[in-house]
Amino acid sequence: QVKLVEYGGGSVQAGGSLRLSCAVSGYSNCMAWFRQAPGKEREAVASIRPVRGWTLYADSVKGRFTISMDSARTTVYLEMNSLKPEDTAMFYCAARQRPLPSGVRYSLNSNDYEYWGQGTQVTVSS
Repeated sequence: QVKLVEYGGGSVQAGGSLRLSCAVSGYSNCMAWFRQAPGKEREAVASIRPVRGWTLYADSVKGRFTISMDSARTTVYLEMNSLKPEDTAMFYCAARQRPLPSGVRYSLNSNDYEYWGQGTQVTVSS
């Protein structure tokens, strides 16, 4: 069992920054951040392998967002810079406890994650 609690969301003007945090209890093989805007499908933002530190980003956030995890593996962060109005969404932390298939480093597929947090809202105004 993995429990996830996100915090750090809020309102910011375009060009600003926010750091989201996700408190993690339990072991996970892979962590990720997803987001969902009103009326849109949930989309992947970034993924990280806690042990190796490998990271993967969606094209829409590359160069602006950074995913990381503390050395104790109890918190996953999403540093978001140069925020745009189109980044407005509910952001969710997700964890996969099952091992990934051999040769797979990380995943941006929501179906690969068993555990989800309740979400934290990010609103970017123009």
